[in-house]
Formats: sequence, C-alpha cells, structure tokens
Amino acid sequence: MSKLTGKVALVTGGSRGIGAAIAKRLAADGATLAITYAKDASAASAVVKAIELGGGKAVAIQADATNVEAVKGAVEKVVATFGRLDVLVNNAGTAIPKKFEEATLEELDRVIDINVRGVFIATQAALKHMKSGGRIIMIGSCIGERNMTPGFVPYSATKGAVKMFTQGLSREVGSRGITVNNVQPGPIDTDMNPVAGDSAVLQKAATALNRYGHVDEVAALVAFVAGPESSYITGANLTVDGGTNA
Repeated sequence: MSKLTGKVALVTGGSRGIGAAIAKRLAADGATLAITYAKDASAASAVVKAIELGGGKAVAIQADATNVEAVKGAVEKVVATFGRLDVLVNNAGTAIPKKFEEATLEELDRVIDINVRGVFIATQAALKHMKSGGRIIMIGSCIGERNMTPGFVPYSATKGAVKMFTQGLSREVGSRGITVNNVQPGPIDTDMNPVAGDSAVLQKAATALNRYGHVDEVAALVAFVAGPESSYITGANLTVDGGTNA
C-alpha cells in the first residue's frame, strides 16, 4: 500500500506551479485528490487528467480563495464526493513584485485576502470534517522568516502571519490528533517567480546551493508532512529553500 492510500486531500490553487506538483505527488502516494482553481479551468483539467493517467482519482473545483462561500462550498463538495477530508494543503497565494510605496490599497487587500484570509477560511471549513490523523499544511515562504528580496514586503508579511497561524493552531487542534505544519519554499522556478525573472539573480545568489528549486522538491516535503511518518511533527516551519535562510 502507498503511504496515503485511503486518504482524501484538498490542494487549494492546485492548477499550476507548486500546487499542481503537490497534487500530483500526493496522488502518486495514493491519495484521492481535489484541487481548487480561480480561473484557468483548462490548467486544472490538465492536472486532473495527469493524475487519472497515473491511475489516481481527482476532481477540480472552481473556487477563488477570496470568495468565502466558494471556498466553504469546495470543502463541502470534497466531503460529499469522497466521504471524508484528511489533508488540506493551503497553497493558493499571490504576490505583488513592486516596492511597498508603489503598491495600491487594492493590491495590498488582495494579497492579504488570498494569503491570509483565504487560509483562515479554508482551514476553518476543513477542520469541521477532520478526524484524528488529519493534516493541515500551509505553503508559506522562507521570506516569512527572513526577507532579503526587495519588492516582496507585503508578501513576506502575509507569510509571516501564516507562520504564526501554524504555530498557534497546532496547539488548538493537537488534542484532536491533527497536525499543522508550514512548508516554506525559497526561490522555486514557477510562473510567479521564474528562474529568468527580474529578481532571480539576487534570489539565486542568496541560496547556499546557488540554484533555484524545482516544484517537485517542494512537493516531496509536503508529501512527507502529509504522510504517517510525520505524525510527531506539528507547529513546525520547514524550509525547502536551498539554504537561503541558513
């Protein structure tokens, strides 16, 4: 049996980048998957098809992370479809790569709404259905602890909030046998932060390994935290950042 056989996982923002890699990896480890997406139905469908081609089971649900009812509805749909929810990966996130002084209030609100409020909403909805052995996993950022990259001030602030949310929530739900952990990627080659991007040289230089990471490297850590071997790890902030914060 695979490590996650019989488990049901929901990955928010699972249609591309790190989220898609996490969904595929959890499915490969035996979990039944649900992913949410905001707009790109074709990208979400491609992730579902890739999982099904690998012999897994998956569904895609449209739910913008800022829409309270949509997020709650997505969680309810997962439980109604598969009968349970064991793993929630709060992956949906966004950034404004510009100086703080130049950011509009609308942009700041959106970063907070997706990166913090969206995490609160999804987690609260999921906890109503989780039983002992459940896993809440945040996708934070190494710059939620130490920000050396100009232009990511609001983003790093929201990821710092996610870090403290993880630590606090772990103590509230620990007695229920549910773990809460925060996986903090460093520079990862994605559409949002491409290896050829404007700040890539600075980010790469800040790593100990002198390279960007791959989405599969983040997914591997998430899969471990989602699995049975991590049962005594909770309230932890686990970096996969090539030594950026070393």
